[in-house]
Amino acid sequence: MKAIVTVIGEDCVGIIAKISTLLMEHNVNIVDLTQNVLDNIFTMTMIVDVSKVSASFEALSSALQQKGEEMGLDIRIQREEIFTAMHRI
Repeated sequence: MKAIVTVIGEDCVGIIAKISTLLMEHNVNIVDLTQNVLDNIFTMTMIVDVSKVSASFEALSSALQQKGEEMGLDIRIQREEIFTAMHRI
């Protein structure tokens, strides 16, 4: 099962490292990643494999949200099928 992680906020050192570490700690594999910085605003979209996640999806979502609050970022995760349905026009 795949999911989409989105990150938005002010750019700072270590964003990718800290989020990647959290995902690794939950046994989540990063399949693809794109990131950009525009006028000091950091954006990142990751496709991740959550088929072997070591906690519930809800616990992973909560951990990402908490990490985002600590870093002053908006971090969200959605199951791929929900993300795709929401962005289909």
